[in-house]
Amino acid sequence: MLLSKGFEVEMYTGTADGRIVGLSDRITRDLPGFMREPDSRNVEYATAPHRSYERLICELLKPRLALRNYLRAQPDGDYTILPGSTLSLGDTSRFYRAAPDNPYHTYIAETYGTSVVTASIHINIGIPDPGVLIRVMRLIRLEAPLLLALSASSPFLDGRLTDYDSTRWGLFPQVPSQMPPLFEDHAHFIRWTDEQLDRGTMYNARHLWMSARPNGERRPYDLNRLEVRICDLVTNPLDLLAIAALLEMRVQQAIDDPSLDPLVCSDLPAGTRASDLLEIIQHNERAVSRTSLNATLRHWQDGREILARDWIAALYETVRPMARDRGIGCFLSPLRHILRDGNTSQQWRAQAERGESIAAILQSASRMMALQEQELEHKICLTALA
Repeated sequence: MLLSKGFEVEMYTGTADGRIVGLSDRITRDLPGFMREPDSRNVEYATAPHRSYERLICELLKPRLALRNYLRAQPDGDYTILPGSTLSLGDTSRFYRAAPDNPYHTYIAETYGTSVVTASIHINIGIPDPGVLIRVMRLIRLEAPLLLALSASSPFLDGRLTDYDSTRWGLFPQVPSQMPPLFEDHAHFIRWTDEQLDRGTMYNARHLWMSARPNGERRPYDLNRLEVRICDLVTNPLDLLAIAALLEMRVQQAIDDPSLDPLVCSDLPAGTRASDLLEIIQHNERAVSRTSLNATLRHWQDGREILARDWIAALYETVRPMARDRGIGCFLSPLRHILRDGNTSQQWRAQAERGESIAAILQSASRMMALQEQELEHKICLTALA
C-alpha cells in the first residue's frame, strides 16, 4: 500500500511581464483554501492527503486553476501566477506585510527581512508512529539535498543571475542557526525542542526551519508525518510527483528496513559518526544550493565524493522495482528527463547565458505553466470525472 502524502504549495502572483505583485489580501479573502504568507506577494495552498498519485495531480491543479481564473478576472491589472522561488525581478528592499497584526509575522519580518519571501514546495508523508518517523527522518535529512538538486528553480534575484541554482535555499535562514542533531528518538526530539523554546532560539514549535522535520497536530508531542521543506517550487505537477515518488519509496524502504539508518549503518567512525553526518548534511546542502545536479557531494555511507546526479541515478535504480510493484513506476520516470535535460534553474541559467532577458524567461515559463495546467486538466482530471 502506498503512503498518504500531500503538498504545501507557495506561489508568487504578479503581472504577465514577470513583475511580482502582492495580492494575498484579496486572494485569501475571496478564494477558499488559500493562506497568507508573511509577505503579501505570495500565497499558499495545501492539498488534502491522498495515497493516489492520479488524485494528487488534480488536487495540485484545482487550486491553481481557480487562482489563475481569479487573477484573470481582476479589473485592475493583467495578473497571473509566476514561476520561480525567489523575487527574480525584485524587490528585496522592502517587506510587504500581509498580516500586520500577526506577531509571528512581525518577528519574521523584523528578524529575517525578505530572505524568507520565497516560494517552495513542502512534501508531507504520513508516518503515524513517532518512533519510526524520527528514525526515517535521519535518512531523509541525509538525502534531502538530492531533492533540492532535482527541484532547483531560483537562479535569479533582483533582476540578476546569481551564483546559486537555488538562491532560495542558499540564502534562506536555517533555524536554529546551529544545525539540529540527528534525533535518537521521539523523546530526544521533545527534549531538544523544549530546550530551544526555553533558550529563545526558536519563536515557537513551528519555528524549526530545516530540510526535513517531524510534523503533527501538536508538535513536538503528537507527530504523524514527515515534512520535507527543502524543495524549490516545482511548477510541472508530473515532475513534482516524480520527486515525491522518489521520496516516498526511500521512506518506505527505511520503514521496512530499520537498518537503513545512517546512524547505524554508515561506515564512518562510530565515535564521531553523528557529528560527521551533520557536517555532511551542511556540506551537501551548501553544494547543491550552488550547482544543484552538478554538485560534488559526500555520501553518508562512507564519506566518498559523488556527483548529485549520479547519486540520484543510483537511487532511481534502487527504488524503481518497488515503484513498479506498487503501480507508480510511470510517476517516477520523469526523473530521467530532469537528469538528462537539467532542472528548471539549469535551463533558465542556460537561457540567460545565451542572452535572453530574465523577464522574457519568466514570461515564457509562466505561459508554459498555464499550458501544462490545461493539458493535465483535460487529460487527467476531466477524464477522472467522466
